Amino acid sequence: MQSKFKFALLAGLVAAVCVPAAFAAQAGEQVGPIGELARQVWRENIVQVPTPAAGCFQAVYPSNAWQQVACKQLSALHTHTLPAKVKQNHLQPETAGNGNDYVLQAPGSSLISKTIGSFPTVTGVTSEQGVGVAAYGGGGILGPNEYSLQINTQFTSTTSACNGHSGCTVWQQAVYAPDYEFSGSAAVFWQYWLIGYGGTSCPSGFGSDGSGDCYRNSSYVSAPDVPATKLGNLKLQGTATSGGNDTVTFTNGSTAYSVSGKDSVLKIATVWKQSEFNVVGNAGGSEAQFNSGSSITVRIAGTYGSTTAPSCIANDGSTGESNNLNLGSCSAVGGSSPYIQFTESN
Repeated sequence: MQSKFKFALLAGLVAAVCVPAAFAAQAGEQVGPIGELARQVWRENIVQVPTPAAGCFQAVYPSNAWQQVACKQLSALHTHTLPAKVKQNHLQPETAGNGNDYVLQAPGSSLISKTIGSFPTVTGVTSEQGVGVAAYGGGGILGPNEYSLQINTQFTSTTSACNGHSGCTVWQQAVYAPDYEFSGSAAVFWQYWLIGYGGTSCPSGFGSDGSGDCYRNSSYVSAPDVPATKLGNLKLQGTATSGGNDTVTFTNGSTAYSVSGKDSVLKIATVWKQSEFNVVGNAGGSEAQFNSGSSITVRIAGTYGSTTAPSCIANDGSTGESNNLNLGSCSAVGGSSPYIQFTESN
């Protein structure tokens, strides 16, 4: 009897998502477990729908059609995420990030074209606070509900974007960051880095971090500030296309936001082998501190043209931001949607 009920519920859910728009709108008005399951299916679907062109877009449940919105420019060049500090202190307990993180690695010579980060299970999270970290000068966007979601590539590969500078490597981050440009509004964008570029000046369009690295931001699309207690509703996706556009998509409950920029900025699609995803501090090397008793399951799904399971590589994260959670064990799964998954808690 229970199995028949589950089958009927699933069939009704699929019908609610797949029927014409007039009926789907009625499904969108549902509340409770069935309504949330419908939104969950929609979130899974919308990130698979490509935007019709370069630029900034928004989609609202139950529609799978993207609507173009205004792109905005980030002006706060002094506020940026940071690379990890050469793995220093990366094994200290209750710190995920700053090198101490799991990353998904594509098998063999495969290159990653898409990564989706999500939190399948979140329990016990009642508060979060962004705090400064001494090793990074105490910087960042600090205070209650100040965190960021990041998908980060490895920063050990070079492309022609380095302009032949010896020791230069490229690093690209898909970012969702509350209060990044304006208080009360989040930004969804790409951040591009030339690590170890050196010299006295950065290429046109890039700013210097003062340590020999150069960085720039893509345009951004505005999104709501979502409290950390709602992490289970959030999903972040990054895609890279050689010779085309790189797109970052953020979904929150019943709305999705997307922005794209040219892959030619770093040509990351030609070298993308690893993906890190997590909830960490909001820029400046800061830390997202969760209340005691928090437990978050992190899933990193990768597309790389193979059903072979990816590798789950420990202690290989690239972001300098962190959180105060202990990493558990990591598992890797192959198939039509390969992924790695791990739980972090305190």
